[in-house]
Parts: sequence; C-alpha cells; structure tokens
Amino acid sequence: MNKTLKLYRKPIKIAIFLLALLPWVFMWIAAVQESLGPDPAKALSHISGEWALRFLVLTLAITPIRLISQSAEWIHYRRMLGLFAFFYAVNHLIIYCLFLLALQWQELWADIVERPFITVGFLALLILLPLAITSTKNWQRKLGRNWARLHKLIYIAVALVLLHFIWQARSDLTEPLVYTAVVIVLMLFRLSKIKKLLSRRTA
Repeated sequence: MNKTLKLYRKPIKIAIFLLALLPWVFMWIAAVQESLGPDPAKALSHISGEWALRFLVLTLAITPIRLISQSAEWIHYRRMLGLFAFFYAVNHLIIYCLFLLALQWQELWADIVERPFITVGFLALLILLPLAITSTKNWQRKLGRNWARLHKLIYIAVALVLLHFIWQARSDLTEPLVYTAVVIVLMLFRLSKIKKLLSRRTA
C-alpha cells in the first residue's frame, strides 16, 4: 500500500488541492448569484468558518488514519490540509472585516475585547499563523525538535475554534457538538494505550 500511495502522491496532492478549493469557489459563485439568502455576508462568514474547522478536523484525522492503516504515507497530505484550514480561517476574518464591519477597524478591536466568541476565534487564528508559516520542510529542519512542540498548538487552536463555534451557535448546539464529539474521538487515538492496541491488532 505504501508503494502505491507513494507512486500516486503527486496526483493525489493535486486532487486534494483542487477539491479543497471547491468550497471556496462555490461560496463566491453563490455570492455572485445572490443565492446565499437574506444575509449573504453572514452566510459567507459561516461557510468560510465552518470549512476552516472541517480542515482542522481532517488535519487531526491524519494520525488516526496512519495508525489504523500502519502507513506513514498519509503524513505527506497533512501539511496541505492544515494550510487550507488556515486559508479558510483567514477568509473568515476577511469576510467579517470587509462585509460585516465595513473595514471599521475600531469595531474589530472592540469585538475582540468585548465579545468572548470573537476573542477565542481571533486567538485561534493567531495560533494558526505561526503553524502555517513554519509548515515547510526548511522550518522543520531549522526548529528541530521544537517544530513538533510548536505544532502541538493545533490542539489548542481546535479547542478555541470549537468554543468559538459553540458560543456563536447560541440556541442550536447540534452541529458544534457533533464536531466536538468527532474531535474528541480523534484525540483518543493519540492516547498511548490506544496506539499500543492498534499496533497489536495490525501486527
């Protein structure tokens, strides 16, 4: 399986890249066609934010997939998924500033200080920024062991994004709680006992 995946690594990366861009393309097509409902700005903000969370979840899913398949090949696709999470998170912020705040920067600062769900969302983006910058192999070599320590901050970022989503949802918590449950399951795969159990079953 490893050899097969390695053979098709480049076309798989291209396919992932194109598929990951589709939500962004469809989102803006829907905006141009005015098919996002009565509040298109809010819809764009929600779509971009949710896709940022989805790609964070997919990034976390790489480790369980690697453990279950006993193939390290999956690691080669984690960086792209993480960068797309950052891409959609940045879009989320830009949409919020451009369409919901009309570039009133003082309003953004006031929201960050006074509205907790904005605060945690902004903190999550700040955490994702150095992870995106240092995602290259060059930075991995420069940082050495500290690279892995730094990139464990993704767990904090995911927790903040989930909290941001839960606070924003207010009344209907079904969707954010589903994402929270999925993330908890993915995190369980990182427990040493689970890793040993999977190693024995696949041995």
